[in-house]
Amino acid sequence: MANGTQEPFVVGSKSFTAVAINTAAKAGEWIKSKQGDINRVDMKYSSHDLVTEIDKGSEKLIRNLIMTHFPDHSFLGEEGVEPGPEASSKALQEVSDAEYLWIVDPIDGTTNYVHGFPFYSVSIALAHKGEVIVGVVYDPTRDELFVAEKGKGAYMHGRKTVVSLESKLSDSLIATGFPADHTGALPINLKGVQELAPKVRNLRSGGSAALHMAYVSVGRLSGFWEIGLSSWDVAAGSLLIQESGGMVTDTAGRLYNLAVRNVLATNGRIHDELQQELTVAQATGCE
Repeated sequence: MANGTQEPFVVGSKSFTAVAINTAAKAGEWIKSKQGDINRVDMKYSSHDLVTEIDKGSEKLIRNLIMTHFPDHSFLGEEGVEPGPEASSKALQEVSDAEYLWIVDPIDGTTNYVHGFPFYSVSIALAHKGEVIVGVVYDPTRDELFVAEKGKGAYMHGRKTVVSLESKLSDSLIATGFPADHTGALPINLKGVQELAPKVRNLRSGGSAALHMAYVSVGRLSGFWEIGLSSWDVAAGSLLIQESGGMVTDTAGRLYNLAVRNVLATNGRIHDELQQELTVAQATGCE
């Protein structure tokens, strides 16, 4: 990696963060090298939810690297779980008692990847007793590596990251997504889009929740929300934002935990206003 020497953590040591960085970089380089070399695309939950042999290969690579260092740790990866919201929740529940749990999305933004749209990432998080303590998101297209350690700040290529300064929605660039769950999450998210579009500076939908959250952490976005995400979409990004001075809750404003599926992540300054607008629009997805 071009900027590897600037990283605040030594790659090659046995530290959790070093292993996460090294693994994300290797997986990212591999999937980038395979771009355009896809022989088969399968549908998972819907025609908007794709999986390739590259997703599966990336997850296998990540799992093998992590388990070589930490064979006693638990592992939750997107490709090891059946599609759909119920299966995601059940898979997380089954490993919820793990002392150390690695939570991995081997390609966050598979649809982009399949179409050659350069906005996808590798997301790796480590939770200790249910609390995220390491978060790494790597964008191989731009060679941008976002790293956070609980209580030690967040960094992009050795520089400490901080969230943006906007204090009003009208000055804010906000991102969201279009969920693959067309009967449940998508209609709720679209209500939020309709409510917010006239009230923010503009909306973006890049197609990778992990990268959207990384962008909130470095101030490129003021906020992000989406209905119906899974732990592997959000875990790493949640720590990046918190360690950069921002705020992550569910869309009802309750504290983030690994089971949260309806996510609201901001610079903190616009959090209440954005949450209130989603509530008014009946777009929180929360009971």
